[in-house]
Amino acid sequence: MTGEFKELQAGIEILSGEMGFVISNEGFPVDIQKTSDGELQIHISSDKAMMLYDRKNHFFRALGILAENLKEKREFHIIEKPMFDTCGAMFDCSRNAVLTVEGIKQMLRYMAVMGLNMMMLYTEDTFFIEGEPWFGYMRGRYTFDELKECDDYAYALGIEIIPCIQTLGHLRQFLKWGAARHLRDTDEVLLSGEEESYRFIEKMIQAASAPFRSKRMNIGMDEAWDLGLGRYLEKNGYRNAFDIFKDHLQRIVQITNQYNIKPMIWSDMFFCMASASHKYYDLDVVISKEMVNAVPAGVDLVLWDYYHRDEDFYIKFLEKHFEFGRMPLFAGGLLTCGSFCSNYKRMFEASDAALTACKKQGVKEVFATAWGDDGAETNLFSSLIGLQLYAEHCYSVKPDFKRIKERVNFCTGMEFDAFYDLALLDTVPGVNSDNYWPPNVSKYLLWQDPLLGLFDRDIKGLKLKEHYQCIAEKFKQYAEAPGAEFLVGVPRDLARVLSIKSDLGLRIREHYKSENRTALEKIVEEDLSKLIDSTNQLKETHRKQWFTYYKPFGWEVLDLRYGGLVSRIESTKARLLEYINGTVDFLEELEEDQLNIERTPNGLGNGYWKLYRDIVSANVLY
Repeated sequence: MTGEFKELQAGIEILSGEMGFVISNEGFPVDIQKTSDGELQIHISSDKAMMLYDRKNHFFRALGILAENLKEKREFHIIEKPMFDTCGAMFDCSRNAVLTVEGIKQMLRYMAVMGLNMMMLYTEDTFFIEGEPWFGYMRGRYTFDELKECDDYAYALGIEIIPCIQTLGHLRQFLKWGAARHLRDTDEVLLSGEEESYRFIEKMIQAASAPFRSKRMNIGMDEAWDLGLGRYLEKNGYRNAFDIFKDHLQRIVQITNQYNIKPMIWSDMFFCMASASHKYYDLDVVISKEMVNAVPAGVDLVLWDYYHRDEDFYIKFLEKHFEFGRMPLFAGGLLTCGSFCSNYKRMFEASDAALTACKKQGVKEVFATAWGDDGAETNLFSSLIGLQLYAEHCYSVKPDFKRIKERVNFCTGMEFDAFYDLALLDTVPGVNSDNYWPPNVSKYLLWQDPLLGLFDRDIKGLKLKEHYQCIAEKFKQYAEAPGAEFLVGVPRDLARVLSIKSDLGLRIREHYKSENRTALEKIVEEDLSKLIDSTNQLKETHRKQWFTYYKPFGWEVLDLRYGGLVSRIESTKARLLEYINGTVDFLEELEEDQLNIERTPNGLGNGYWKLYRDIVSANVLY
């Protein structure tokens, strides 16, 4: 290499192993030049290459493109001008799955080759605060040194890590402790208007910002629906939520100003409070001058939307944000929460519409969110094709789908289809494709009780056994590729479990109603025993995947879910044997008529994702 690459040296060394090259005087000549025109250029001829870059992340994207094309031994000339100043991703490290330092580094390497330049680590209470032992207790919280190590690594790759915390709602896991009682308004929300609260928030902001070079911070403040309705109400009487929110934000901004931090907040609370229907995505919302003035100077708003697939909607809703007199950031969704897979077709449709609208409206900062709600069952690394989509949108007016597939194959080392087909776990026959939220079929089929079968009536006649047998074989083939077991192992084993379990409850009920004890005995001896073995294999594969890049804290929740499922399978065997042997004359669980929960005239998909607590039993869990 010749030219200007001193600032790139550390990053080049990091990525050399990832992309399979070494720096040598005997190698292919590459000249590197720094520019200031915002572009990246790669020129490859038969005997040399030249790379021009403005920002460090542009160079690492160009380096990946160079390596990709040298591999194919073809001449190449490309000029790319980024459409966004900031393009990156936010990873949820607060819903049990806390990425290890090595997990963060691996994600950063993928992001660097794609050309992304920002990572947010969403940490509600999963970072260490000096003198606050209950904050993040037994939750896998990050130390200062861990976060500093990640920031140094990201800096070498041209990626800014922005801390992402909560300073109002979403703090249930901390506020549940007795030691935090004095800071609690409600189960989720901090007590506003109290000096103790602001002293604690200052500690949070100081601890969360200290490890990072970035002077930006996402301070959250979203979805605090019961603000002012708990201890605040007892202490102060009723007060309008908007006034409480406004004053609270002003106090926090005083703190961020003190530490020279530029904050951003999610915009939903403003829109919900301004809407007559109290809905976030209300296009008829009227933004008053009072509300505009409630957002302090220097505070950025983040529009988040994971669902709409209509470009025109995004254009109109962005215009509503412009009424605040500042350019918002946009946060889309990778749909990694609430199931064992992302609905990639839905995610691509929503992201294409949103990012196209952002370009037309002049939005300069976008990022994708990878949430882990309800147990973090989805592997965060399965979101890489979504990150690639964002990257290709960043570097082109309209990305080419064929090119996205090629880039995924190179940047991740895995086939695009191996990612995209994971969605088959949930996109089963009979799904309502127009449903606002993609149904999480694989989740409720796995965790539902095998005897009670809360969702059995919904899936009747859909031939899901055959569906899961087919995709289990497909995933088996994907998993045989080098390095693919980490991505496809759990979906493969889950499909195997569901090829047994998906229609098991229906068959049990059918044979019970026809008093076919012989058929029931066969189910006990064969299907239920096989299901226990398959479930234990799935748990072990999932455990290995988890411990590859996540801290151990949080796995116990999935351990309990798998253990509970196996226990209920064993109880199902015992109950059926009681009936088969004549110990009992009937089974009350199978006498009660089942109702539809997910099945509508348009197919599966009725409302929000089904949560574990609502899947596993109709009775009280806690």
